[in-house]
Amino acid sequence: MENLAESARRIRDVINYIKVFKDALAVIHIDDQIIDSSLLPSLIHDIALIHQAGLKVIVAPGARKQINKILDDAKIEWKIQNGSRVAPESAMPLIKTAALDVANTIMNHFAGENRTAVIGNWVKARGKGVVDGIDYGTAGEIDKLKIDVIEQTLDDGFIPIFPCIGWNDLGKPYNISSAQLAEQIASHLKAQKLFYILPNPKFSRDGFALPDTVHLSDDGNIPAMTLGEAEQILKMNADQNCLQDQKSAAQDQKARLLPLLELAQTACKNGVQRVHILDGNLDGILPCEIFSGIGSGTMVYNNGYGDLRAMQAQDIPSVLSLMSPFVQKGILLARTEAQLKEQLDNYIVYNVDGGIHACAALKFYGDLTQAEICAVAVDPSYGNMGVGPKLINFLLDKARAQKAKSVFVMTTQTADFFEKLGFKPDSIDSIPAERKKLWNPERGSKVYRVKFL
Repeated sequence: MENLAESARRIRDVINYIKVFKDALAVIHIDDQIIDSSLLPSLIHDIALIHQAGLKVIVAPGARKQINKILDDAKIEWKIQNGSRVAPESAMPLIKTAALDVANTIMNHFAGENRTAVIGNWVKARGKGVVDGIDYGTAGEIDKLKIDVIEQTLDDGFIPIFPCIGWNDLGKPYNISSAQLAEQIASHLKAQKLFYILPNPKFSRDGFALPDTVHLSDDGNIPAMTLGEAEQILKMNADQNCLQDQKSAAQDQKARLLPLLELAQTACKNGVQRVHILDGNLDGILPCEIFSGIGSGTMVYNNGYGDLRAMQAQDIPSVLSLMSPFVQKGILLARTEAQLKEQLDNYIVYNVDGGIHACAALKFYGDLTQAEICAVAVDPSYGNMGVGPKLINFLLDKARAQKAKSVFVMTTQTADFFEKLGFKPDSIDSIPAERKKLWNPERGSKVYRVKFL
């Protein structure tokens, strides 16, 4: 029955997210290494499915590897300078050929999924020119996007594909960054989601200097970070660049991911709701990230993601469903719908996209000098995003503001969690008589307390 309940919860999540993201825009950058991998057909299939589910989709594929090969085969010299490819004018026809070949590969895969994708000339670019004495030749910068044409293409039900090429007013082509192009598209069209899909991205303490405030998943990766945390990470790792031929694996990870993190930060500041940096080596990563809480990789979000608020009557079925697995494991006491209605004012919930993913309650006793935090439940999919501490700290602040002298919890299996948040063991005799009457010696709940000065 537990597996059935879990499956039902996942299905409800999918239904909710289909409703939330209908007609939303997702901009997807596919790294060139994923384009060359055996998982590309599966990824395109997943993109086609989310398009069928009602999302608008734009794809900006990378072509670095393909461009490298075609230039090397032609024995044309090139180099990467400050993230841009420096090549002579004679290289541009080959660069354009490689970029359009990649775009056509993506388009043909969509055709196999009965989705109509189109490649268009939607990017106006200008030459990067000479910077600090370096002639960037074929490298260009994005000048303008043809927003009206792109929006009409989306409204007509097509999937636009953007090769990493832009043209100036005279029709001269330039090689532009596909990752930056994805950010610009998402920012100008105010996309709900921007995805960077590449092999094995990981923001961990092994590879990066990280602030103490970030929460890590079980495998050591940051599952989500705020704009403020992203800015901290960029600053803490800004001086750790090195020459290409001296890079260790960790330094190579920085070189790959820090530019994407900077683009993610820019996109969020420009109004994109969430940016996801995902592992393209994991089959099914995209629909799991969009339609459930089973995400992987790292999400960068602005302050609009998730909110703590008072529980409302219509939240009660979701809260009971959230609590159910914790009740079955003996972590929480069972509660009824009637009890939750009666104690509605005590509860707060954590809401994401209309779904309830955590809850907790604060109950005062007697002369209001003591309060209890109880009914704490967090969706396991959100367990490594700092939601639990956010709930507890919110309720501690609320108790402090109402002049409580201390707050206690009673727990059987989560003592470590509360001790980490500053709770200390206390005697069962310290709790109010009203609460002690409900204590079951056979259950053996222990008391932990925070005292306010």
